[in-house]
Formats: sequence, C-alpha cells, structure tokens
Amino acid sequence: MRWDIICIGNLSRNRYWGESESKAVRSALCTCTLVAGDGFRLLVDPAFADAGVMAAELSRRTGLQPSDVTAVFITHEHGDHHAGLRHFDGAQWFAAPEPAEIVNRSRKYDKPIATVTGRLFDAIDVIHTAGHTPGHHSLGFESEGRSVVVAGDAVMTRDFWRDRQGYFNSKDFPRASRTIEMLAETADIIVPGHDNYFLSDRA
Repeated sequence: MRWDIICIGNLSRNRYWGESESKAVRSALCTCTLVAGDGFRLLVDPAFADAGVMAAELSRRTGLQPSDVTAVFITHEHGDHHAGLRHFDGAQWFAAPEPAEIVNRSRKYDKPIATVTGRLFDAIDVIHTAGHTPGHHSLGFESEGRSVVVAGDAVMTRDFWRDRQGYFNSKDFPRASRTIEMLAETADIIVPGHDNYFLSDRA
C-alpha cells in the first residue's frame, strides 16, 4: 500500500496565526491524498476546481493522469473537499451515506456518489469521525508497518490536533474533541484536512 500527498491544504482563517474567525483571509484548500493498492488508485478529497491544475498536481506528485485514478472518496460534504470531483468522471465515486446523500441531493454532478461503509477494496477502513459534520468519515489503512489515517476535517491541522479542537464551523465541538482522542489512540500517522501529515502521539 502506497500513499502520496497530492497537495497540502490551508485554512481560510487560522486562529493559531492570530486570524479572526469572523471572515476569510484566503481561499480554503483541502489536503488531497492518493492511496494506491492492489487493483486501485484512490484519490481522497480532490481539491482543485480547475481541471488543468488538478491534472498538473496529480502528475507532479505521482506521474499519473486523472484517467489513471480508479476511485475517489469524499470525507464529507463541504465543497472544498469535492471541488475537483468532476475531473474524475471515469472513476468510482464514494462517500459514507450521509455526505453522499447531501451531495447527491444538490444535483451538482451528473452521476451519483455511491455509499460505502466498513471497508473499501478489502484494504481501507472507512471510519466514522463525527464532530466537524455528523456524517464525516476518514480512511484508515496500514502502510510500511504504520497505521495511517487520512482524516479529512476530523483533524484540521497539527495545531488543532495538539489542542484537541474542532474548527470554528464544526457542528459538535465535544464530539470533534473525542474523535481526535480516538484517532490519537489508534493511528501512527495523521493526514489532516488542511495541513501536511504528521506523526501522532502514539507514534
């Protein structure tokens, strides 16, 4: 199992940088990750709305083209986490039931996102990581002897992880904190929703 960061995201406003949470300072960009295993290349949270930028970043980081991606997983329904979804129309699209239903109901895309629970490709665990949104799900898998979690916005950045805090727009702050605690007990490497990956407390 191999995983690669396609792009490192950033927050629209960051309290740890002294920025007010009342208005955006910059456009939000989510961290996008490719997970490849036996018979699949799975892109998690395609970040770029511009097709040329999405293709260029995928090629720059992996040597692949969008047509080489066989599946896409969306961690939750917020638009920055599926901005580039339509560039992968030849791939299977997946999300947990609640975000899939919300995005499908919006009729934003010409084909539906399929629902998934449990495991993907008999290799990746689909983990309920509520708090940021009720139906938020992350992906967990083993790689080179370490437990990796592509957390989406269950973990915004390393600073939010350290303080066990949800983002300003989290739906359930106590649940967001409990979710981070759960991941701290089970994961060695965290890929957050808007930052570079880092080693967890357990590692």
